[in-house]
Amino acid sequence: MTQAFDAVAQQSLLETRAEAALALARRLGADACEVGASVDQGVGVNVREGEVETVELSRDQGIAVTVYVGQRKGSASSTDASEASIQDVVEKAMAIARYTGEDPASGLAPADLMAQELPDLDVHHPWALSTEEAVELALACENAGRGQAGIRSSDGAGLSSGEGVRVYANSHGFLGSQRGSRHSLSCMLIAEDEHGMQRDYDYTSARDPRELLAPEAVGESAARRTLRRLGGQRPATGRMPVLFDPSLASGLVGSFLSAIAGGALYRQSSFLCDRLGDALFPEWFSLQEKPRLVRGMASSAFDGDGVATRDNVFIDQGRLASYMLSAYSARRLGMETTGNAGGARNLRLSAPLESQEALLARMDRGVLVTELMGQGVNGVTGDYSRGAAGFWVENGRIQHPVEEFTIAGNLATMFRGLVGVGDDIDTRGSIHTGSWLIDEMTVAGS
Repeated sequence: MTQAFDAVAQQSLLETRAEAALALARRLGADACEVGASVDQGVGVNVREGEVETVELSRDQGIAVTVYVGQRKGSASSTDASEASIQDVVEKAMAIARYTGEDPASGLAPADLMAQELPDLDVHHPWALSTEEAVELALACENAGRGQAGIRSSDGAGLSSGEGVRVYANSHGFLGSQRGSRHSLSCMLIAEDEHGMQRDYDYTSARDPRELLAPEAVGESAARRTLRRLGGQRPATGRMPVLFDPSLASGLVGSFLSAIAGGALYRQSSFLCDRLGDALFPEWFSLQEKPRLVRGMASSAFDGDGVATRDNVFIDQGRLASYMLSAYSARRLGMETTGNAGGARNLRLSAPLESQEALLARMDRGVLVTELMGQGVNGVTGDYSRGAAGFWVENGRIQHPVEEFTIAGNLATMFRGLVGVGDDIDTRGSIHTGSWLIDEMTVAGS
């Protein structure tokens, strides 16, 4: 195991280093400065076929400094947060600022928007786990999956456990820091029958290791997911409903968030430019973020600009209610920051929820997609085309697995065509959602 990680001591050290960087920037003539620093430590083990494949003990740190001289900006960073390195980083940032062009939108976020309250969001739960114990848990997970009838072999099981500290400070006098942890356990298996081999996986993830699923449960779930894919066929080609598994529906939410991000909007590289107030989804659908949820996977009291985070409603009864803006992108758009420097945090949706069985019945004939491949999402046009695998649905019931096909559509059309959301909520990440049933997409199979 790595040396003991004293998160409190590391937090105090990074805060001191950040303040030193701010003081140095002032002495060198910066009109404003902001500093981000972090340190992370963790253990990761991977096992395969009952043998230890890798053991990785990691410790990473870094510091980034941005200075403003008038409306000129200079940034520099280092993976070394020592005092000597800090001086070098600040000096380089100052040198860069003297040669960059002026940008009217540059500068710190307004001082009156800085987070005033920094509550404990209960996101730091270190795991006193030895390397030997980590290996045992990974082996238990893999063995549970390999022991299921029909499983041919394993592609490995892995456990990852880490904790860290991040600090942000700027010359408004704001200094915010947060300790955090994240733990996960996964397993990938291979099954084989007369038609060939199939592979699938499952995982569990949490801030608090006590909230992880049991290793045996993860392995057995991975086995079930793998076995159900045996005998895959290519589906018929045509226009039909598509039901997205919860883990993939969160990707649709992610594509929506990318389209309302300030950077895409001011560059005119989003299909949702100038759509504020427009109906994008059905009236029964709303989407909001809750960045200060206790134990949330992305919780934080302040964003990447030091601005106080707040609950934001992005979709209100189907209509686009807000963009997702940092201080810089807000200035470029002539708007105000939404406290989203660094992205959205803890996305939750409001919608009538149905069981997956009910959604399949509404679908009648189509495909349930459980895996997507490729990066076929065009943020400028909204065009969507991905390789896929899943299950053929006929008369509202799953009939057999399908593979080697593509699904295609346009995100704007898909959002309008959302006809149902499942109650099978995936809570493992920052975006919590169930299955999404889209009324019609192009399926290209046999």
